[in-house]
Amino acid sequence: IQQVTQQHNGWLMVDDAHGTGVIGEQGRGSCWLQKVKPELLVVTFGKGFGVSGAAVLCSSTVADYLLQFARHLIYSTSMPPAQAQALRASLAVIRSDEGDARREKLAALITRFRAGVQDLPFTLADSCSAIQPLIVGDNSRALQLAEKLRQQGCWVTAIRPPTVPAGTARLRLTLTAAHEMQDIDRLLEVLHGNG
Repeated sequence: IQQVTQQHNGWLMVDDAHGTGVIGEQGRGSCWLQKVKPELLVVTFGKGFGVSGAAVLCSSTVADYLLQFARHLIYSTSMPPAQAQALRASLAVIRSDEGDARREKLAALITRFRAGVQDLPFTLADSCSAIQPLIVGDNSRALQLAEKLRQQGCWVTAIRPPTVPAGTARLRLTLTAAHEMQDIDRLLEVLHGNG
């Protein structure tokens, strides 16, 4: 995508909600991992950082434009000092050895999960993030599966149109570094029992 934007004198905007803090060296995110340098990068603090809020990383020209014309920014309040301090503390953990260990553990959990669902009759979307979409197709089937999983102790969300295209209803599986391998094994057992 970056090559196409450059070829057509465009610019690239990336929302790295699920990558920042979780993927790449020191949690630098999906763009860092893929060596992509977008003109505008949106990073959210409610996922990998575990706080709330977001930031738009961009040139000073774009920032000046947003400050003048982005109504959601103009009419919102700034980040409270306590939230900024919580963000700093979270960033310190993300950049630490503990953060590295958490990312390594999460990567291992993702690998285990992806290997374990290969023989299910669903399509596993290509994702290296903590969000693993398992495409079921039918809306009713996705809802039924999510409910069966919930009844067996696995909290999984069914995502349906209009959030996703028609015919691609899916289970949204969210893995975290707080999970253990036995949690993934249990999830796989329940998925296989209901697939």
